[in-house]
Amino acid sequence: MPEQSPLDLPEGDPFGPHNLPYGVFSTGDGSTRRIGVRLGDHVLDAAAAARALRSAHADLLDRPVLNPLLAAGRTVWTEVRRTLTSAVTDPQHREAVEPLLHPLASVTMHLPYEVADYVDFYASEHHATNVGRMFRPDGDALTPNWKHLPIGYHGRSGTLVVSGTDVVRPSGQRKAPTDPAPVFGPSVKLDIEAEVGFVVGTPSALGEPVALADFREHVFGLFLLNDWSARDIQAWEYVPLGPFLGKSFATSVSAWVTPLDALEDARIAPPARDFPLLPYLDDAETEPAGYDLHITVSINGQEVAHPPFATMYWTAAQQLAHMTVNGASLRTGDVYGSGTVSGPETAQRGSLLELTWNGRDALELTDGKRTFLEDGDTVTLTAWAPGPNGTRTALGEVTGTITPAR
Repeated sequence: MPEQSPLDLPEGDPFGPHNLPYGVFSTGDGSTRRIGVRLGDHVLDAAAAARALRSAHADLLDRPVLNPLLAAGRTVWTEVRRTLTSAVTDPQHREAVEPLLHPLASVTMHLPYEVADYVDFYASEHHATNVGRMFRPDGDALTPNWKHLPIGYHGRSGTLVVSGTDVVRPSGQRKAPTDPAPVFGPSVKLDIEAEVGFVVGTPSALGEPVALADFREHVFGLFLLNDWSARDIQAWEYVPLGPFLGKSFATSVSAWVTPLDALEDARIAPPARDFPLLPYLDDAETEPAGYDLHITVSINGQEVAHPPFATMYWTAAQQLAHMTVNGASLRTGDVYGSGTVSGPETAQRGSLLELTWNGRDALELTDGKRTFLEDGDTVTLTAWAPGPNGTRTALGEVTGTITPAR
């Protein structure tokens, strides 16, 4: 019986031709990196496939990172996607394309883009409310500005790492409220933040804000992101300026970027607004900019939370508009994170800070209790979105294992 072709996927495969996320892979010794798209449990050499189909954009794909493709703009993104879809669906290309598919288990995945700037937001009302109740029990859960603008901070772009990279437990200063003075040492409250990241393709000029309606002209795609957080270091350092060493040691991103064009069936309106917005953020008359993404958080293989991205108060389009409203320019490879995704239910919280209520209520795992992460713990984020004709569109996972402080 002949071996089944990797082009013949099981019906409903969430990494089918309707998906085709982009990544960068290598084979053998890993010295040559190539752009690929994922199909089932294989990766297609994108440049070789484009050449087989005589695409004018083959050279754009024959690169070690996605940045040249990202910079090419939406018209090219659409044309390249059409070519690659034809490569894996049109029977006349089967003979030429089959040899260009590599089993995922045989390749090494790399960070798919060169990161320019990195910004992280705080866009979940449920997450922000939980944190406010925890740390300001006698005051308002949300700060006065929260419903006026998407709150965010500039992070450290050089410490974004691809899924599968170990995360070294960070050290720094920490001081409990009852301690007379700070101490230095490894974080004892190491946490996760289940987020969705967005990568910018087309840049913008310095001094020119990007309007809500132009979101899809600048943003190429999205992916899962884990913004590791040292809560004890963060708590001591963040007043008055905000996150610094408690966040900058590592941010894990998926090896796969799902293009926005693959998520048309997942677009939804954000939650109903209960607060008036300034015109540059007012999306009442714009096309839906929310995404119906279903995230799962697992620790050591055990599912602990299911955060729903559909509940996010601020959309990625509003975040982009706010990030540039002062004239700050976009660069190809800019990454921004949604902030922790949390829903209204306990099992929908996207951080251990919330799931354990700052360590008060330990999680019961099969390998023991957890309040925060222990050395050796492996955290994995997965997600899916509604696809065409009742299918699902999977996002590439992001995983990381905690190793001891150095």
